[in-house]
Amino acid sequence: MSERAADSRPGAGLRLMCVHAHPDDESSKGAATMARYVDEGVDVLVVTCTGGERGSILNPALQGRADIEANIAEIRRVEMDRARAILGVGQHWLGFVDSGLPEGDPLPPLPEGCFGLQPIDEAVRRLVREVREFRPHVITTYDENGGYPHPDHVRCHEISVAAFEAAADPDVYPGEGEPWQPLKLYYDVGFSRERFDSLHEALIAKGLESPFEERRKRYEERAQKVREPKVTTRVPVADWFHRRDAALLAHATQVDPNGWFFAVPLDIQKEAWPTEDFELARSLVDSQIPEDDLFAGIRGKPELQ
Repeated sequence: MSERAADSRPGAGLRLMCVHAHPDDESSKGAATMARYVDEGVDVLVVTCTGGERGSILNPALQGRADIEANIAEIRRVEMDRARAILGVGQHWLGFVDSGLPEGDPLPPLPEGCFGLQPIDEAVRRLVREVREFRPHVITTYDENGGYPHPDHVRCHEISVAAFEAAADPDVYPGEGEPWQPLKLYYDVGFSRERFDSLHEALIAKGLESPFEERRKRYEERAQKVREPKVTTRVPVADWFHRRDAALLAHATQVDPNGWFFAVPLDIQKEAWPTEDFELARSLVDSQIPEDDLFAGIRGKPELQ
């Protein structure tokens, strides 16, 4: 009996690749969706483009510690291992160096050798190799604005779109494995204005303080400059929110456990916004919009698996 036949779970035989810029991005964007699909038998792989070497230490309890600052790259790898185990996913490093988030006016140049300055052809080549080896049916990444304006997030979008198209072409990167055509490409829409508004209103209705007022204002300012994401797919994942939060807390240097991300009680989140949301950017299969499944149009069709 084959391994696929032995696994009767609904996602057996399906493969999902989630391409992220830094360790911790996978836990703050789409983590509950990944955990749900893992439990359903889907093979899920996170591809992390950089090591997060220039990430700021955002946990107040760990700030100012020279031992952490001196070993941040190694520490973030350990954190990634913990988060990966909590979610149950596989994880590969693409091998580039964090660009950091440039700040100031005018913005300073990016540091030499970082991901944002690497020749895009080399970055696409490495990701194509991952796609051809893993053979995902679905890929998720960020939209053209990066989700937020970090140069590594924008570059992550660029190489994911390019690899989605290039992986199936035998004449492109011929030494990087047998061609494979992913069937759907999604952009993560984790921090939409609609979601912020819903959670804010749910907290106020319960007589609780909302951490979202300032974030809603910043979102409004940014929304005037960039395209508003179009949500096509809402995946019900409320029962996996606790795994999402545990995975994010595993990135201890990168998150304040008392910060805004954890300010909404899970019961309110499950009632006010029980989904994680995505925008379908490319599809080679037919599915009815709106969707509630990243594998809509693929699931149940053996010829596509």
